[in-house]
Amino acid sequence: MFESIFLGIVQGLTEFLPISSSAHQRIAGEFFSNAQDPGARFTAITQIGTELAVLIFFRKDIKRIISAWFNQTIRRISLEHVEKQEARMGWLIIVGSVPIAILGYLGKDIITNELRSLWLIASVMIIFGLILGWADHYGKKVRKLEDLNLSHGLLYGLAQSLALMPGVSRSGATIAMGRLLGYTREAALRYSFLLALPAVFGSGLYQLKGALEDKSGLQVFSMSQTFVATVLAFVVGYAVIAWLLKFVQTKSFMPFIIYRIALGGTIIFLLSIGAINP
Repeated sequence: MFESIFLGIVQGLTEFLPISSSAHQRIAGEFFSNAQDPGARFTAITQIGTELAVLIFFRKDIKRIISAWFNQTIRRISLEHVEKQEARMGWLIIVGSVPIAILGYLGKDIITNELRSLWLIASVMIIFGLILGWADHYGKKVRKLEDLNLSHGLLYGLAQSLALMPGVSRSGATIAMGRLLGYTREAALRYSFLLALPAVFGSGLYQLKGALEDKSGLQVFSMSQTFVATVLAFVVGYAVIAWLLKFVQTKSFMPFIIYRIALGGTIIFLLSIGAINP
């Protein structure tokens, strides 16, 4: 239970920061008493908690988007300019969710097993940290969410699908793409929050269904322990969202980039001397 509590806090702290929550859960497992990977299933279920935090924090935005999309698509109501933008955002979130849904389903076995090597995770932490740093530094800061179009929405979606690999970071990949496309830090961050909702809830509920049906007893954590971790991820995640939105208004992502490179380098060193198992 202590380990599940710790991992729930880690999930809440790292889901929205561009440092990869799945990588941190995988790394943390190596330092527990049984030195065991918590597993992709546990990670996906606890992410439901952090996405519930997004759902509540952005509830007004999400309500407007769903309402406008429903009125335009189902009820065929003529919308005003602002409502049209909200409905378009709904379509962009749907389009942006397609790549990760397809790749996640087709590659679920590879994601669950082969992509969880610590050698790979540590390398990806460093590589994508450098990519984020370059994109954040050289990307223009002119576009807002109102400027988002279909091609940009699809590119965001392709970037998000990279987060199927632990170490990339869902928020990090989408923020990097947003910065390369010229969006402000706050706009890129807000869209990454909204875009993640369908993918994370879909993945989490799929894994939750599998966990409830699994009678093998081979899961690292029980359902009660996973539930506690998910609740903690929700509470901590909500606080992180509020802090991060204020942080990016005046600060760059450089502290997270330095952290990614330092952590990746440390893991590679520990692996090279045999201190931890890949």
